[in-house]
Formats: sequence, C-alpha cells, structure tokens
Amino acid sequence: MNENDQYLFVYGTLLDDSNPYCAFLKENSRFYQEGRFRGALYNIGNYPGATIHPACQTFVYGSIFTMDDPKSVLKELDEYEGFGDDFSQPNEFVRELVTIETENGPMPCWAYLYNLPTEGRPLIPSGKY
Repeated sequence: MNENDQYLFVYGTLLDDSNPYCAFLKENSRFYQEGRFRGALYNIGNYPGATIHPACQTFVYGSIFTMDDPKSVLKELDEYEGFGDDFSQPNEFVRELVTIETENGPMPCWAYLYNLPTEGRPLIPSGKY
C-alpha cells in the first residue's frame, strides 16, 4: 500500500454510532472531510449499497477517514463487509479504490461498493443514508 491508500470513503452503517464497527473505525482512524462520487445508492434492507457510475448525474455522499494502519483497519472492515475469498462468491460488497470528489479536488479512497444486481432494490434519491 502507498500513502494514497490510507483514505477510506464511508457512506452507510459504518457512520452509525450504534454499530461496533463504526466505533472500531473511529478508534483507528480520523475524520478527514466529506466527499461524494457519481453513482447510485440503494436500500438493500438494513443497510445501503452504492454503485459507481461515472456518467451519472446523481451522487453518493459520505465521509472520508484517514486510517492509522490501513492494512489492519481494512482487514477488519473486509470481514464486516463480507469481502474476500473466504466469503460467498460473488461478494455482496467489493472494496475498490474510487476517485472521490471533495472541496479540495478529487482524491483516491477505498470504498465498499455493492456488487450484486440492483433490480428491485429501492433507490435512495438523495444519495445519503
């Protein structure tokens, strides 16, 4: 990992203070700034799922965190998101480096993106969960 890999874009239940993984994230990273990317946000049930669409006119909004130790933080969050070879394939979420728009310009951040079909999933038009 290089220094640009220390940023994580979060848009869903990881921002919910009642979630123990939110507490883990806050203990092992620092809020950096707000951001957004072009895409769509869907209601998957008890949580949202974001998809990226660079030509889209809608955005997914969230927060960017600077991770203290990206390898260990991402390992823990991969477990929470069910991402990796040890989970059923295809994974419901995949972790990808995404270009996030910020008030200071674009920056690369890790983000967990929804990886299953979105047909029949309600769209969250505001892009905020």
